[in-house]
Amino acid sequence: MKQIRRREVIRAGTTVEQMVRAIADMIVTGVLSPGERLDEISLAARFDVSRTPVREALRELGAMGLVEREPNRSAVVANVTESYLHSMFEAMSELEAICARLAAERMTVDERRTLELEHRASAKLVHAGADEDYAAHNTEFHSQLYRGAHNDHIYELVTQTRARLAPFRRAQFRLPGRLAKSYDEHDVIVTAIMRGDTVAASQAAYAHVAIVSDASIVFATAKSIR
Repeated sequence: MKQIRRREVIRAGTTVEQMVRAIADMIVTGVLSPGERLDEISLAARFDVSRTPVREALRELGAMGLVEREPNRSAVVANVTESYLHSMFEAMSELEAICARLAAERMTVDERRTLELEHRASAKLVHAGADEDYAAHNTEFHSQLYRGAHNDHIYELVTQTRARLAPFRRAQFRLPGRLAKSYDEHDVIVTAIMRGDTVAASQAAYAHVAIVSDASIVFATAKSIR
């Protein structure tokens, strides 16, 4: 029965998602170094799972560009270069700017009200220094912008790009004072959207992701030095 329950959890994606996040965070913060071998047996023992979800987690990490695997060889930690991150964040900046511009134009009254209320409520997380909770809020905040653009194709593109950058975007909140700065940057975006100012919303969203890029790349640079 225990094995059946475990398979059900894996099928739901919970265990795999937890492993992807944990391993990705270790790669981004330098606990795992570029070129380091990722042994399936060791990882299975570490997370108390079978090798099947480990393989799935490594496949997802490979799709994110954090893990490399050659045929008939063990997976290894990829060398995520600063230039590679810059190129991805550049694309992310453009996509978020588009979403914010369209959101300022197309969001319904209820969507704008929800965005503003949830943004204001996140101030409590900043004051409490609740990094993990704020990171979860941050993901939802940006998702609201993507949905508010009311364009399915753009939504697909931006969520795919965000998924690849997710470990680096989470890492920014490890930097001192980053929560408060992120809140202030969100505030500019929300204010522009509430006013229906498409130009200001676009510019604020672009600038926000550019700052996130600089904060996140601190970890890639530190990792490459180790």
